[in-house]
Amino acid sequence: MIKFFLMVNKQGQTRLSRYYEHVEINKRTMLEAEVIKNCLSRSKDQCSFIEYKDFKLIYRQYAALFIVVGINETENEMAVYELIHNFVEVLDKYFSRVSELDVSFSVSEIHLP
Repeated sequence: MIKFFLMVNKQGQTRLSRYYEHVEINKRTMLEAEVIKNCLSRSKDQCSFIEYKDFKLIYRQYAALFIVVGINETENEMAVYELIHNFVEVLDKYFSRVSELDVSFSVSEIHLP
């Protein structure tokens, strides 16, 4: 099951976040900071799957954007990895060229289930 979905720029600023489980606002801030730090500190040669606390992080980098998905242990990592790519392809078609500016200015137009 997907726990959360984040879009983050290279500076570590969250551009879009969606949680599928209740997480208090102050805990979200701490969680996002730790998750972002873990993902941005990794090199391109390292795996895009990270075991973190009681869940796994799956992330992909597209230009200046990182897309991070938190999942539970039973979810298929490769399926989520492909889901991220498909999501970016849809955004690319919709915006013609996905960038951080598209995401930050058009968040109200993106409706995640």
